[in-house]
Amino acid sequence: MNFKLTEWNYVKHMRTMFLVSCAIVIIGLGILLFRGLNLGIDFASGTRVEVQSETQVSQEELEAAFREAGVDETISSVQYAEGGTLANVTFVGQLGQQDVASVKDVFTETFGSDPNISTVSAEVGRDIARNALYAVALASLGIILYITFRFEFSYALATVIAMLHDAFFMIVAFSIFGIEVNLYFVAAILTIIGYSVNDTIVTFDRVRENIQAYEKERKIKSMDVYRSIINQSIQETIVRSVNTVITVILTAFALYVFGAESIRGFSVALLVGLFMGMYSSIFIASYLWLLLKKMTLNKKKAEPAPEA
Repeated sequence: MNFKLTEWNYVKHMRTMFLVSCAIVIIGLGILLFRGLNLGIDFASGTRVEVQSETQVSQEELEAAFREAGVDETISSVQYAEGGTLANVTFVGQLGQQDVASVKDVFTETFGSDPNISTVSAEVGRDIARNALYAVALASLGIILYITFRFEFSYALATVIAMLHDAFFMIVAFSIFGIEVNLYFVAAILTIIGYSVNDTIVTFDRVRENIQAYEKERKIKSMDVYRSIINQSIQETIVRSVNTVITVILTAFALYVFGAESIRGFSVALLVGLFMGMYSSIFIASYLWLLLKKMTLNKKKAEPAPEA
């Protein structure tokens, strides 16, 4: 079976794109250190007040009502729904029982309905963040074990690194644009992890098939053959990957434009993560796999020949 380089040489650009990604990761770490993340009350101590009114509610009216109730905390965000008659107000800081009672009295008199007030303590926020990290760690371990069993360890390691690469880019994007990090953000990360792994596995499955077809005729003894197989495999799966990503990106964009404001962060995370998932399966996972194969070949060449 004769594998030839395709018209577009993906392997030729892999090293450059990999170095670019490494540079962006370093810059991203600096951004996270200096800017941090805009943590919502799901991850930090805070309060959420849901207000229902018969007419549209402005932020100025809400702030005036809080002042009348004796609450001086600065409002972090206001999200509207149902044409502006339903407002979700969040701010950092916990309300005591007396403050909650005062807010309910003032808001019921001002807006004509009893507000729904929920408070998240700092301890609960830390538990949520810790559980999110545990979920990603367990998912990574499970992926490594499964792919190692079904393929081999080199595929598993490259897949997990590409997956973490995509998740990191999402986190940096949230830091740059100051988007609130809440439970939707965790759902978006887990969703993107699934898409990233799926896209990478589709490419690697074709790589494995092409390797098996080649080795039926002769044993692979050079990296040029592996590069040719990677190129051929990407070319055979690229149309499927692009079509899948475009379809889901259109859906995520529709959610961003027409969806509620509370899920816009989720939509942005999907838009960033889906694009990065396709990119990483080609230029990150495939390049790492080639590096691991190169190490394996060099090790075999260094081993002494068995005695007759």
